[in-house]
Amino acid sequence: MTIRLGVVMDPIKNIKPIKDSTFAMLLEARQRQWQIHYMELSDLSVHDGKPHATTTRLDVFDDSNNWYKKSDTRFMPLQELDVILMRKDPPFDMEYIYATYILQLAQESGCLVVNDPTSLRDANEKLYTSWFPQCCAPSLVSRNAAEIKTFLATHQDIILKPLGGMGGASIFRVQADDANTNVIIETLTHNGQAFCMAQQYIPEISKGDKRILIIDGEPVPFALARIPASGENRGNLAAGGRAEGVALSERDHWICEQLAATLKKKGLLFVGIDVIGDFLTEINVTSPTCIRELDELYNLNIAGQLMDSIEHNLSQAGR
Repeated sequence: MTIRLGVVMDPIKNIKPIKDSTFAMLLEARQRQWQIHYMELSDLSVHDGKPHATTTRLDVFDDSNNWYKKSDTRFMPLQELDVILMRKDPPFDMEYIYATYILQLAQESGCLVVNDPTSLRDANEKLYTSWFPQCCAPSLVSRNAAEIKTFLATHQDIILKPLGGMGGASIFRVQADDANTNVIIETLTHNGQAFCMAQQYIPEISKGDKRILIIDGEPVPFALARIPASGENRGNLAAGGRAEGVALSERDHWICEQLAATLKKKGLLFVGIDVIGDFLTEINVTSPTCIRELDELYNLNIAGQLMDSIEHNLSQAGR
């Protein structure tokens, strides 16, 4: 039986196919002759309690100049799909949350949603590390300036970042003698009205912020280390970092083992964790990236591993 795959994503016309992880998943689905039904957030709706979408059949090609072709568009109940990939990029705003409610209705009607919509809401990509303190450097989540200053006084050198940011946006390194400490705290907390995260600075950032991909609890054996540009503290590629492939260390495997059972239980089938040195810093669940880069470096097929896992989960559910 042909698997009917839905994908909720940003406009496909705007992606960079050579590095887009969602596109890698779609290429693998096409290779398996699955039906691909394309959706954007605006296509989702609920009619009398039933989740629906206006979907467009999609074909994809590994061609940077001509990477997709749309065909039939139809309005359909989401329960007609076997699996839906939720790959809409942040911002993680109320519109994103509303979309997860619609996808939750689809899941409750028997459609597998990757990742689980409830867990997408539960697992803030920065704050969720607090469920695994044994894996993390000293950290604080607060909007209280006095608490943040005390944390700085204790650790002398820290990173401050918003809970909802991505791509390295609004990440500050603050040292004990920094004359801008007050204004940085005021900016990130919106004068005490918003939570932010403080983490002890990890000097090993100079060797890279490792993105490790985990599929149904099992880590891909290689990571993409995002190494900061000269004069930068952020390894994010969007902030000018460069990428190098590295094999997972014994500590990396241990961190993945600490997370595995919980990720599987919460239906987080495809996750990207960030590790600096020996410490977990983020758990990315919305639309983790780096598939295509790792595939090219190590001749892998990460999307194939994910689709194998999806097929297994569908089989277990009797679909």
